[in-house]
Amino acid sequence: MEPILQEIYDGILNGESKTVEAKVRAALESRMSPKEILDQSMVSAMAEVGRRFEIGEYYVPEMLISARAMQAGMAILKPQLKSANIAAAGKVAVGTVKGDLHDIGKNLVAMMLEGAGFEILDLGTDVDPEKFVAAADRVDVIALSALLTTTMPNMKVTIEALKSAGKRNIVKVIIGGAPVTEAYAHQIGADGSAPDASRAVSITKALLGK
Repeated sequence: MEPILQEIYDGILNGESKTVEAKVRAALESRMSPKEILDQSMVSAMAEVGRRFEIGEYYVPEMLISARAMQAGMAILKPQLKSANIAAAGKVAVGTVKGDLHDIGKNLVAMMLEGAGFEILDLGTDVDPEKFVAAADRVDVIALSALLTTTMPNMKVTIEALKSAGKRNIVKVIIGGAPVTEAYAHQIGADGSAPDASRAVSITKALLGK
């Protein structure tokens, strides 16, 4: 790996936003391609963050800090990726279902997916099923989040709304949150569930054949 890419990679792992910003700018100024910067330093760094989380070396705070450092670099890189017509790995709509105002898990999933090269449509919290239905035409995957057992049924309501609108077959649906299980995902007709943000990336890639 080029030294400057290694510095971006290390900066993300260490959660050093200012370093990542500076090194992404420097890499672009040195005529390095935006895709090379994205794939070799940023995507690979976030994959390592996910690996460390899964083996218990990183916890949610470390993951969040790394994701924010990645986002600082992405803010600089995104315009260059667009001008170079570099397509995202896919597009994902994320949102916390109707009645649920929790957003930490949803935000972390969005940041990890962005770090893996996906374009994110963040619908926010307390999202009506109709809003997810409206987003279905624009994305490849819909990611539903719920932290409360009382709001989990709205995941099923959302999937039913997609079916009623004739859009369930055009989009994959994954669900996640503390009370969510794979059995529940199967029961309500979701394509999968993720116990954490790292696994959300793996499942999304698998569903899209990445």
